[in-house]
Amino acid sequence: MTQREPTGDELVELFAALANPVRLRIIATLRGGRDYVSSLARVIGISRPLLHMHLQRLEAAGVVVGSLELSDDGKAMKYFELADLDLHLTPELIAAAAASLTVKEKQ
Repeated sequence: MTQREPTGDELVELFAALANPVRLRIIATLRGGRDYVSSLARVIGISRPLLHMHLQRLEAAGVVVGSLELSDDGKAMKYFELADLDLHLTPELIAAAAASLTVKEKQ
């Protein structure tokens, strides 16, 4: 199955999600495999609420995927892992994405 090219709005959301050093550290950490929120917060060195905010942004952009699981003792644990992402930026891709933009530029 061929992956479709992103729309302009999706490309803007992806770039915005990646334009943060904490989010890049999250992605780098998740390269080692999936992890749950508390562990990931300790590894990254930030609070769980702040981590959640960054993970929500990455999830909305399609960079990570979250799943809720129950531990052996019945605690709900949210795990995150990297989504399949293979994007090759070319002038043609950017031009096609720009033509499909619906997001208004902030002045």
